[in-house]
Amino acid sequence: MAQARQPAFFTRYGVVDSPEGRTGVIILLLFPLLDRLQGGATRARRVARFLCETFVTDIDDCLREMGVGDLSVPKKVKRAAQALGERCLAYRRAAGAPEPTKALAHELATSIPGLEDDPRAAEALACYTLGLAADLDEVSPEALLSGPAALPQSVDLAKFAPRH
Repeated sequence: MAQARQPAFFTRYGVVDSPEGRTGVIILLLFPLLDRLQGGATRARRVARFLCETFVTDIDDCLREMGVGDLSVPKKVKRAAQALGERCLAYRRAAGAPEPTKALAHELATSIPGLEDDPRAAEALACYTLGLAADLDEVSPEALLSGPAALPQSVDLAKFAPRH
């Protein structure tokens, strides 16, 4: 969550600083981790499920803190959970495409508010995401499951092309 709150996503890359934009960034950052975990052993898949449940709980909490009416919260939470699954599937397909950066940039431009009119920003975030996925591939399963300290820190959002 701390990574998703970096101001650069919103100021440098043009993601709209709204609940939808913030959710899009969270899903973007969850994708490589969930993809890696879901391809692992039983314990890793359990952790992936726990992360998805945590995401849903966090969305519920945020909506309630924002004052969204109790009757509409379950519908909005359901949409967010569906978005997580659908986007991760689309991002996985894009990452496996012959031109993964281009394919992922297209997916990001269609799913994250603010990127639809800025192909450079979408491509930069696609490179960032693919770099994070590559770093995660280098982490041993044991280290990956040991906690947040094991997550790679080498992918730096600032090194990708700024938005102009």
